[in-house]
Amino acid sequence: MNTIARYVILVVAILISLHFILTLTHDGYSATVGGPFSRPHFPASNNGPTYTNPPHVVNTTSPPLAHTGLPIDPALRMNATFVVLARNGDLDGIIKSIGDMEDRFNKKFGYPYTFLNDEPFSDEFKNRVSNIISSDVEFGLIPKEHWVQPDWIDEDKATKGREQMKADKVIYGGSVSYRNMCRFNSGFFFRHDLLQKYKWYWRIEPDVHFHCDLDYDPFKFMQDEGKVYGFTITMYEFIKTIPTLWGHVTDFIKQNPHHLAKNNAMGYMSDDGGKTYNKCHFWSNFEIADMDFWRSDAYMEFFNYLDEKGGFYYERWGDAPVHSIGAALFLQKDQIHFFEDIGYEHNPYVHCPQGELWKKGRCACNKAKSFDYDGYSCKRQWDRIQ
Repeated sequence: MNTIARYVILVVAILISLHFILTLTHDGYSATVGGPFSRPHFPASNNGPTYTNPPHVVNTTSPPLAHTGLPIDPALRMNATFVVLARNGDLDGIIKSIGDMEDRFNKKFGYPYTFLNDEPFSDEFKNRVSNIISSDVEFGLIPKEHWVQPDWIDEDKATKGREQMKADKVIYGGSVSYRNMCRFNSGFFFRHDLLQKYKWYWRIEPDVHFHCDLDYDPFKFMQDEGKVYGFTITMYEFIKTIPTLWGHVTDFIKQNPHHLAKNNAMGYMSDDGGKTYNKCHFWSNFEIADMDFWRSDAYMEFFNYLDEKGGFYYERWGDAPVHSIGAALFLQKDQIHFFEDIGYEHNPYVHCPQGELWKKGRCACNKAKSFDYDGYSCKRQWDRIQ
């Protein structure tokens, strides 16, 4: 083969390679020239998000990857969503929380969001939230039967309980709405129509902060490592909100010993083998967990048993102790995971990673202010069963 032929072949090879590279890396080029290596092109919409209204659902979905090219293959994402319970008045706080989540994690991974509200979300809420999210988003209306105080609750007894808590200056002691929220989070959120298609969730609340970069997928980590429930902060519950809760828990255990997991985490929440409750719980405003556990027979029977006692309204049982007790009793302790490397803040408490984890995550939190071993923290109780 002569020299000219060699040069011609080399030039053609270079041109083909250049075309292939541009097709894969530049949407504009691939949309213009097409060809067998072209990626799907998602045109920008000038009409904004669209909304449909099936029962209990207000839904808006933007094209996958419409805002930014994501560095992971969408096919590698787990069957997971962020779950956000919020009201229209929480909008500014939600924008802060979602902004942190997008910046620190989700712009790289593109997981969808599911927003739930006991009232319809306003167009302003949906438009502003959709504008900063890099992935799909759905807005759902909570069915009244999942939210409002049940008719069978003795209102006179419930009123007296609220008045006593107000007199005792218990936070949210007089609020029926707060009790509705705690009951919903304890036993109903995972039953919502929009969440039936998902297995995993990450709970987000208004006005929280995510202080560190997260460069791996915690959902995939949970699945690969056999984890079911993940937390960042653990603390004591205010005993005046749950005076009879542990008594009902022990009654349930006696009647249903088959639901107790071997090698469970009882030693985290009781200092005497289960006779009494030491008030420790996982702070549930942050949760990464498998909804199939909440849907399981063990947990559903547990929740229904507690619900029938009326303590969500006669007292002020929170979803944090109910979730925590359920997870600690019905899971093996090694199925519960402390996310040491996720910097998280819900005022006034913060978990800030320490040492090399702080550097690796480019964390913005103050390591010295981490709540982990504060006097009100239950991290020591968690450590002792590891």
